[in-house]
Amino acid sequence: MHIAIVGAAGMIGRKLTARLVADGTLAGQAITRLTLVDVVEPPLWPAFSGKLDASALDISEPGQARGIVATRPDVVFHLAAIVSGEAELDFEKGYGINLEGTRALFEAIRLAHLEDSYRPCVVFTSSIAVFGAPLPDIIPDDFNLTPLTSYGTQKAMGELLLADYTRRGFIDGIGIRLPTICVRPGKPNKAASGFFSGIIREPLAGQKAVLPVPDSIRHWHASPRSAVGFLLHAASIDLQPLGSRRSLTMPGVSASVGEQIEALRSIAGEAAVNLIRREPDELVLRIVEGWPRAFAAERATSLGFKAETSFDEIIRVHIEDEMEGRIG
Repeated sequence: MHIAIVGAAGMIGRKLTARLVADGTLAGQAITRLTLVDVVEPPLWPAFSGKLDASALDISEPGQARGIVATRPDVVFHLAAIVSGEAELDFEKGYGINLEGTRALFEAIRLAHLEDSYRPCVVFTSSIAVFGAPLPDIIPDDFNLTPLTSYGTQKAMGELLLADYTRRGFIDGIGIRLPTICVRPGKPNKAASGFFSGIIREPLAGQKAVLPVPDSIRHWHASPRSAVGFLLHAASIDLQPLGSRRSLTMPGVSASVGEQIEALRSIAGEAAVNLIRREPDELVLRIVEGWPRAFAAERATSLGFKAETSFDEIIRVHIEDEMEGRIG
């Protein structure tokens, strides 16, 4: 099996690659080739025994996406995106990658399909940002897409493209609407949701963290471990039961900022909580207060997608995966 990962240098891309290399198989088939691309060159993986190609390219640039599909990967994971806060601040950059880049990738696959009936499985990472206020407390699977940010709008457009290119027979697509991934390892990025991870990650490491929103803000979360699990499961299941509704909201944990802090207190103590400094940020608050708080996620659950069941569990996953099981 040949697998391509677009956005392979990002946090989820690296973790997905590591899991594929470690497993050596996907859906019961041996992985013989990996194609890894991103705007910066993805890392090499010496442990992988098959053929590995890693390159830096921008899928929104003319002709670049065609190079990805030239060798006909069986599965394409499309993870590449400009994150929420940056997409809101830089309108052109957000649309350039999140919409035009996605369209360029799908078009490259369509043109390959016209040559030799090529039809890969495409796993597209969407976002719960496709939903916008006014929102019910628990959002059902059939709720309308009414994004209130440029990022959410771009992801909703990507979902529509995925469904149409699937309907036309060019791809076999599935879109997974990721919860906010928490706790993200490494340095903060420009995502408006970054503080959700920061108020846990930094205090666990004995560092100060900034909280820009009130404790009452509630959101939908899953760990990086679960995100990788979603991607692998999406590429392994029969997609025919999805019908024309090709995008699914993933399961997760609904937690308020206050509940996050209490989970941190229960695991790491008062000293960790005292490292959180409150600095209100109106732009971040405006973005996140219109985000969803909880989902039913019944379609995804019925298809076997799984996530954590408590925020305590999410914190413990971070400690296990990123801190060798030790705090501080």
